Amino acid sequence: MSGAVSQRACVYCGARVVLNPITDAFHIVHGPIGCASYTWDIRGSLSSGDELYRNSFSTDMKETDIVFGGEKKLSAAIDEVMAVHAPKVIFIYSTCIVGVIGDDVAAVCQAAEKKYGNRVISVKAPGFAGHKAIGYKMACDAILSLIQPFYKADAPKKGVNLLGDYNLAGEFWLVKNYLEEIGVHVITGITGDSSYKSLCAAPSAGLNLVQCAGSSHYLANLMEQDMDIPWIKVSFYGVEDTSTSLIRIAQALLDPEMELKARALIERETTRVAPRMAQVRKNLAGKKAAIYVGGGFKAISLIRQFNELGMETVVVGTQTGKKDDYEVIGNLVSEGTVILDDTNPAELEHFMKDKGADILVGGVKERPLAYKLGIAFCDHNHERKHPLAGFDGVINFAEEINSSLNSPIWKYMG
Repeated sequence: MSGAVSQRACVYCGARVVLNPITDAFHIVHGPIGCASYTWDIRGSLSSGDELYRNSFSTDMKETDIVFGGEKKLSAAIDEVMAVHAPKVIFIYSTCIVGVIGDDVAAVCQAAEKKYGNRVISVKAPGFAGHKAIGYKMACDAILSLIQPFYKADAPKKGVNLLGDYNLAGEFWLVKNYLEEIGVHVITGITGDSSYKSLCAAPSAGLNLVQCAGSSHYLANLMEQDMDIPWIKVSFYGVEDTSTSLIRIAQALLDPEMELKARALIERETTRVAPRMAQVRKNLAGKKAAIYVGGGFKAISLIRQFNELGMETVVVGTQTGKKDDYEVIGNLVSEGTVILDDTNPAELEHFMKDKGADILVGGVKERPLAYKLGIAFCDHNHERKHPLAGFDGVINFAEEINSSLNSPIWKYMG
């Protein structure tokens, strides 16, 4: 079984998070069936076209394959895929077993590319090689391998790519609508609602927007280095960060008219959400929040969102936050707030109880801990089915925090 339920998740888990929303790609998990079962249609990434990515495919390695090697079985699987589906790109994920027995997956992929003329890309993702952040890098390397041949140094640069957005519950579409309203052409999401064709156009962008720094900072650096595409960090969680990001994008593109349109959009949307936010704030003022998420940039946005709701963040931690992230976090929170880096459940439980947290925002692994302690919970993970980005997401987030914190169930907790 995949290491998804472990404290840091596994390399394969991280790689699949990044690559899975490429909607017309074929994903073959080279390993036992358990790893593939983890990724079968569990993510909230939506598609405007192909639905092939919702399936999970595996070579289903057995004991004999482990003893004698699985290269022939993998090669046969690729032949079958090409005969039935003929996708333009196939990603082959090496799992723990493959890492142990030493199958030459790269050679199998190269042979398949030569045979069919389509891209077949090896993703080195044995779970034991590290945690999910290593998997992010392996996925970014695979994406760079896919798009690099389409880079032309003398081609004009125009439009933007949105990196680190996976179209959870349609969030990429919300953000894309904002950007196109102010005059920004969005080439592709990397990898939300993306396709082989849209990703191949990514090298023509004039600017990369990095939403999830943990998973995409590495790719943004590679694209700046190899393709001369600059990048900026953005966040579309909360009124403050969404507004700031729209203005920064317009400024980065050196377009005064675009900035005027951005400010008009912000004023309109802020006015629209203000009445409901004011109502919810009455129910939440003075409540205490704990945050434990993957990346530092998301934690920063969540702190600001809680400030907007009149709530105090008393515990905040990340799995992959960097020194710069923690410096920003330290400046945003009150004195006495507990800041955690890559903590474990026992420590998180201790500090939530010690600081009197009323609600925890986290992922699938943190939910049982919150409920065990009788603390409300908000899911900010890949499995969610409702958008939390943009101005619509501001309302959804506030409503979820309000309904979770003020549920009648807490009256019956001992």
